[in-house]
Amino acid sequence: MRTLATLRGRGRDETAGVPADNGIDVEIVDPRQAPEPSGWPKFRKLAAVAPMWDYRLLRIESWLSRNPPVLAVMREGGRVLGACVVMLCSPVRGQVFGPRPATHRPGLSPCWAEVYLPWFSGHSAVVFRRQLDGAQRRELLRLFERRLAEYVGLGLLGVVYRAMPADIAEAVAGPGRPVREIDPTTVLDNRFDSVDDWLASLRPQVRTTVREALDLPDSLDVTTAAGREDLDAAELASLLNEHRARQDARAWRSGQRARIAGLHLDTRSPVPTAYLAELLRSPNVVTRTYRDPSGRLVAFHTMFDTAGGVAMPYWAALPRGRGGVPRLYVDGYVHAVRHLIDSGRPELTAGRTLLDLKAGLGFTTRTLLSVAVPRPVMGR
Repeated sequence: MRTLATLRGRGRDETAGVPADNGIDVEIVDPRQAPEPSGWPKFRKLAAVAPMWDYRLLRIESWLSRNPPVLAVMREGGRVLGACVVMLCSPVRGQVFGPRPATHRPGLSPCWAEVYLPWFSGHSAVVFRRQLDGAQRRELLRLFERRLAEYVGLGLLGVVYRAMPADIAEAVAGPGRPVREIDPTTVLDNRFDSVDDWLASLRPQVRTTVREALDLPDSLDVTTAAGREDLDAAELASLLNEHRARQDARAWRSGQRARIAGLHLDTRSPVPTAYLAELLRSPNVVTRTYRDPSGRLVAFHTMFDTAGGVAMPYWAALPRGRGGVPRLYVDGYVHAVRHLIDSGRPELTAGRTLLDLKAGLGFTTRTLLSVAVPRPVMGR
């Protein structure tokens, strides 16, 4: 790929969404109003295989999020090289950025941008084709920042790259760009021949706990399938958001909110029913539900199954005082490990919380970093 250095100093067109002379450009689209970018389905198969990169899901997320995301698509000669999901965040609670016409006056309201997957924070919101090296990625990200500054307008305070893997953070970092290590994501490498092989690798006390937890009540109805259309998404979304609210409340009480989430300001929205309904119907999303004899949902978890690995983005359960089953989450992890081994995927990722518990189950950690880029250094 040609270097992007020749773009500097060529005038306003280099970030205006019109390809420069050498064909390198960054297109920023608002999923609420723009059609799916050309070449996006092909790029998704190569580099953005997780379900949340599906343009239909991005459109739903953008309409229903408090801080709606846009999609930045990096191209050379029309070929997609990389992409970012970018939330546009307002310091005024309740203010939402509406769809912008193609020609708009630069915005004056203060805001900032976050390159972030708020409902899948252990994974990068920046993806590239594999063949791009670090220097090429750096140049594309600098061009993205210049394009974003023009798209948002004068009110843009800067951009924060949240929860980035080390290679992406290295491409973003530079003078005037502070980098902070945040809580890592958890990873289990697939080095096992069977679930028994995995169990044998655990400490004896943990192994005993796991086996005891697998003795589920006979009255519990457990159903697992991919692409499920039999679910009431409102029921699952209610349990999920309630579960997350309890986690947040515990974190605030313990004074660890910023450490656990890696954020001083939580820009996430509750997971909407419409988003969850579309997500659970995806063929590479496996959902496992647990119901009591009355049919009430006691717990559920989801897995994303892709060639790059299995991920567990969502787990939610009723508290014990309201009919929840103790240590039911252990069954969820065992099921995920079984799926990992049976499918032959290289790894299982399971989010950024409960690190000690997951370490006992054999998980290691992968470093994540956040990089803040104030407006004066954007694009430099």
